[in-house]
Parts: sequence; C-alpha cells; structure tokens
Amino acid sequence: KHMVEINFICLHKKLRSKRLAPLLIKEITRRANLRGIFQAVYTASVVLPKPISRCPYWHRSLNPKKLIEVQFGFVPRNMTMQKYQRYLELPVDTKTPGLRKFCTDDIQAVTVLLNDYLTKFDLAPVFSKKDVQHWFLPRKDVVDSYVVEDPSNKGRITDFLSFYTIYQTVNNHPNHSFIKTAYSFYNVSNATPLVDLMADALVLAKRENCDGFSALDLMENTGFFKKLKFCISDGA
Repeated sequence: KHMVEINFICLHKKLRSKRLAPLLIKEITRRANLRGIFQAVYTASVVLPKPISRCPYWHRSLNPKKLIEVQFGFVPRNMTMQKYQRYLELPVDTKTPGLRKFCTDDIQAVTVLLNDYLTKFDLAPVFSKKDVQHWFLPRKDVVDSYVVEDPSNKGRITDFLSFYTIYQTVNNHPNHSFIKTAYSFYNVSNATPLVDLMADALVLAKRENCDGFSALDLMENTGFFKKLKFCISDGA
C-alpha cells in the first residue's frame, strides 16, 4: 500500500514559535493528496494520536570518557573511569568472514535480501533498487553500509548491516565541540548471528570515530542490546 513517510520537519530556531510546523504538515498533506495518497506514517517524541508503535532508544558508549565529560553519560557506581573504559572496550578488528563495504554491484542482491527480511514484520517499507542505492550507498559522515559475502561462494550476499551518522553540537565546553553518534539503520542477519553482526557494527562505528551507537527497540534489535552492553535511554 502506498503511504507517505514523514522523515524530517526542520525549522530554524527563530521560526519555531510562528506556528509554521502545522503549515508544513498541511502542505505535505496537500501534495500527497494530489498523488492519490491519503495515509502517512511519522515518528514523534511526544504521544500524538494515534500511535501504532512505541520504540525507545538504546545507547552504547564507544568513547565513554568523552561522553561523560560532556555530560552525556556517567560512570556507574563502584567503577572508576579506567575500569568503565575497559568494560566498554572494543576489539580493533571485525570478526565476520567476508564482511566488506556495500557497493553498487551489490544493489540487486541487497534489495532482494532486505525486502525478503522485512516481510516478517507487520509494517515495513518495500525498497526498490533506486531506494537501496539512495539510502544505503556509503557516504562519508552520512551513512555506512556493509555486506557479508559468502567466502565459499563469491557474489552471494548473506547478511547486511548499516548505520547513519549524526553530529550534535556541544556548547560551552573547553575541549569538545560536538559528539558524533552512529544510529543503527537496517540490518539483515542470515548466515551470521545478529549479535555478532552488530558487534562488528560497533567496531566499524568506532573506526569512523563515532562517540556512541544508538538503536531503536524495533525489528529484532532487542536480541543484542544487553549482550553488547547497550543501556536504555532515560528520555533526556
């Protein structure tokens, strides 16, 4: 079924009290209606009628010292900073055989892989090859995607992982001006256990100098949160 997905509504800070958001929503509704589409899905940080799902964020520190210095985390009780850093330390290299960057030659295989995987969920997008190219082809500091190619069968893609990157400004700090967070995007686990695939995702995000890794409690993500030392968001 064709639906509109509202991804971002962005307003300049100086305009946020001018009631422009309802105007933008009204305009996107008008444009969708002109195309014969009368339903949309969107996310919000507040409860708006009528929610069909609720997904809290879970976070995993990759650079705990920096995150604590900018007050985006804290040292747990009965731990020193050094002990906490050792607790969250990651290996330098990935472990999954055949893991490599996603490229244009993989678009067809990943489109099939992703759409087959998403059929198990009640609500999910259907990706075209053009969609996969647009959303997942790696772009530095925007999106990173990787495939697992069967080492014994060249060209056969068995698994897929991806994350996008967002920078957040840190104000009034003597040493840090931003934090860089990787957000889990779409992941498909077939031949590789999901927890192993996401353990490699943490290593890859750390390699890209991300300070943290965040994921929503959706699809099958709950299967790796506690094993990989994620903590549920406090909503702040």
